[in-house]
Amino acid sequence: MKKIINKPGEIISEMQQGLVKSYPYLIHQVADSRVIAKNKQQPQVGLVSGGGSGHEPAHAGFVGDGMLSAAVLGDVFTSPTPDQIQTAIADADQGQGVLLIVKNYTGDILNFEMAKDLAEMEDIQVEMLVVDDDVAVENSTYTAGKRGVAGTVLVHKIIGDAARNGASLAELKALGEQLLPAIKTIGVALRGATVPEVGKPGFELAEDEMEFGVGIHGEPGYRREKLLTSRGIAEELVTKLLSNYDRKPEQVAVLVNGMGATPLMEQFVFMNDVQNLLAEKKVAVSFAKVGNYMTSLDMVGISLTLVDLQEESWLFALQSPVEVISW
Repeated sequence: MKKIINKPGEIISEMQQGLVKSYPYLIHQVADSRVIAKNKQQPQVGLVSGGGSGHEPAHAGFVGDGMLSAAVLGDVFTSPTPDQIQTAIADADQGQGVLLIVKNYTGDILNFEMAKDLAEMEDIQVEMLVVDDDVAVENSTYTAGKRGVAGTVLVHKIIGDAARNGASLAELKALGEQLLPAIKTIGVALRGATVPEVGKPGFELAEDEMEFGVGIHGEPGYRREKLLTSRGIAEELVTKLLSNYDRKPEQVAVLVNGMGATPLMEQFVFMNDVQNLLAEKKVAVSFAKVGNYMTSLDMVGISLTLVDLQEESWLFALQSPVEVISW
């Protein structure tokens, strides 16, 4: 295993320190915690997300004006603890309540719910939104139901814009419940991720193999087969995503997300194929984003997210400027 690290057991704290030292004008570390918070906390509903580390820039890279108020970091692929989450809630609360945006993994759900209960005992009003955008498999390692993956970042963006514009906690929860069914994601892996403290990939693929539907922690997908071209992969993923909508979307937002070790050159090749396929299917692309937003350490692969833009306000929210590290 080749990694640019010191001690595997200190990787999260050292990453957190490096992050804050790199962007001190945007974010800070809440004292004695695993919480990254934005410097300018204006009166609005607080937005808190987080989860296991290893998915950078998610979620700390999306802390700032127009997106998250705070993000809480767990160990690699491990949920943050309830007390750390409660610290994030307390820091984000500006008197209008806090919305938790949580990926659908069993550990995350349990710990965020416990933190919600603890915060409510301190008279902080808290609601929780559970993102389950992965259509690859219904139940898998770490989760009951569908997994929460890269579509979570688009939830941060759309909900963050509404919060910045003064939406109430109840309005943000309702917006999220309307938005979530419109977001669909599926991924593909060419090589597994290596957890620093383990030292070897979580799963093995032959040089000529790929796996459809792999999760962001290396959870199993739904089919392993010989490596396809970018166009072939795009055909599989676009078809799978569109089949999960009750009706074919008229216009969509598209996110091509790198899983950590896929060059941008290849991501843009893939986006070209996706947009060509959607055009052939008479689906208009009104917003597109390419890059590493929800990674899996050094996994080689990509994920594709579509958002059925049923509301024009969602498009405006995606296009609105923000002041964060990684959008």
